[in-house]
Amino acid sequence: MPNMFLTQEELVELTGRKIKSKQIEVLRRMALPFWVNACGKPVVPVTAIEGRKQPASKPEPTWEPPRPVARIK
Repeated sequence: MPNMFLTQEELVELTGRKIKSKQIEVLRRMALPFWVNACGKPVVPVTAIEGRKQPASKPEPTWEPPRPVARIK
């Protein structure tokens, strides 16, 4: 199963920084989505780099007016 998050080495290569606070600064400037874990390290999803989107949710059906009922004579 492929990794869901960038490895530490990939994060260093992406940001050019080894210090976690500096990595966070660079990620914010790059406007990449990331989380900070309990250890204070940034966690970047692979999808943010590869460009894959989350599975699209089904669009909500649009409202249509009711059709007129045929009257019986």
